[in-house]
Amino acid sequence: MSETAERDARHKARMQRKKALIDEKIAQAQDQYGLLLVHSGNGKGKSSSAFGMVARALGHGIKVGVVQFIKGAASTGEETFFRRFPEEVSYHVMGEGFTWETQDRQRDIAKAQEAWAVARHLLSDESVGLVVLDELNIALKHGYLELDTVLADIEARPLLQHVVVTGRGALPGMLEAADTVTEMSLVKHAFKSGVKAQKGIEF
Repeated sequence: MSETAERDARHKARMQRKKALIDEKIAQAQDQYGLLLVHSGNGKGKSSSAFGMVARALGHGIKVGVVQFIKGAASTGEETFFRRFPEEVSYHVMGEGFTWETQDRQRDIAKAQEAWAVARHLLSDESVGLVVLDELNIALKHGYLELDTVLADIEARPLLQHVVVTGRGALPGMLEAADTVTEMSLVKHAFKSGVKAQKGIEF
């Protein structure tokens, strides 16, 4: 047997063993219910990942609700795109910009509470299969909302409704409550080299 053929045979044997293990895990995973997913960390891509899930849900005919807690001072590509589907996506931009721009904590608290009232409505709507709470972690980190109240409302949602929470600095209680947590780590960012935020990439 040639070296290439031997290597190919070893690869096939490894893949067969791996397939057997994965097939067994898939067979054991039979539960199905609405998940709470948290995207946190200092790296880019938390909201982008959530909006990728919005597109995926729409592809399956699932209605979606979006509430943005901090963003709102400037329009984004996601907002412009998903507003094309008003029957499928209930899109709510409730923030007034980053906290270092607003510089008014009481107003930020009021806006966050208004946003949570909208989120609570979506979380009680059985026709909505996916709810994205964009930058909610920031509002919680700054104390604009009570974590216990937020988690109670999320827990009380319809059985099959999925929720995605984004934003850096996720609180330990949010991480503990989540079914899936993804931490985006920053390796390198063009902004540190003096490159400004650009359409289609940052917003």
